[in-house]
Amino acid sequence: MTDDIHDDFETLTRERLQSIFDETDYVAEDEITTTVLLALKLGRPLLVEGEPGAGKTELAKVLAAGFDTDLVRLQCYEGLAAESALYEWNYTKQLLAVQSGGREDSVFTEEFLLERPLLRALRHEGDRPPVLLIDEVDRADEEFEALLLEVLSDFQVSIPELGTITADRPPIVVITSNRTRALSDALKRRCLYLHVEPPSVEKERAIVRRKVPELDDAVAAAVCNVTGRLRKEPLLKPPGVAETLDWARALTALDGVADDPADTDALLTETDIRTTLGCLLKEVEDVERIDDETMSALLAATEDPSA
Repeated sequence: MTDDIHDDFETLTRERLQSIFDETDYVAEDEITTTVLLALKLGRPLLVEGEPGAGKTELAKVLAAGFDTDLVRLQCYEGLAAESALYEWNYTKQLLAVQSGGREDSVFTEEFLLERPLLRALRHEGDRPPVLLIDEVDRADEEFEALLLEVLSDFQVSIPELGTITADRPPIVVITSNRTRALSDALKRRCLYLHVEPPSVEKERAIVRRKVPELDDAVAAAVCNVTGRLRKEPLLKPPGVAETLDWARALTALDGVADDPADTDALLTETDIRTTLGCLLKEVEDVERIDDETMSALLAATEDPSA
């Protein structure tokens, strides 16, 4: 993965991009591959929406790994301010410099500048543009969206004391949203849009086989059937793909499955499921919802996903 593809996205083909996904064990349908390809060729930010655990953040990580470049991540949250996203001054260092009395020039110079993710992505000095992941933008306030639009419009930012800083090579921008609130039309117009659906049982099996190849295929299928059945329950936080992978790795760490004298032929036993529920369910109300009737349905799903 170190050929000329990194230097010129205009020559990137769908087949080459798909091979990159395959090499990084990312299961991508044609819609995902084509939309990502267009975002790269057109130099547009990619807005990826979908439920938590659908693989939105993983897509940005895969692009960084596949193109052998840096991943710059900005995790959004309520109240995210410009100084946390762009830059701020190292006031402690500035104060010490002033108090020392030996400095005649300004303390508003590069020496005292603290880069935050957006500025770090714009000033990236690597051979290839970085992947800028703006994660869970729907958690941030609408005011942050306005700031983001300003930066993404020309990939530049103005620092009064230093002037305007423009990216030599604009970063690959991936913006994710869990759709907890509506995003502005202006931000959506700026981006190419991709909605990532929760994976089908077949796709999830393919993901588990690639990410946890040491797990027996039959057990991997049972794992996906159980998580698929859990998603049919009225849970506060249904398990996503990340939880499925955690569970698969946990079963592998426990040498596949636990011993249950009541059913030695089962792919997954009640003991296996109950003792490892913490990998799948992260709310106490959801754990308590797994009563005997639900457990019977989960055990039936280990053999038949439609159960």
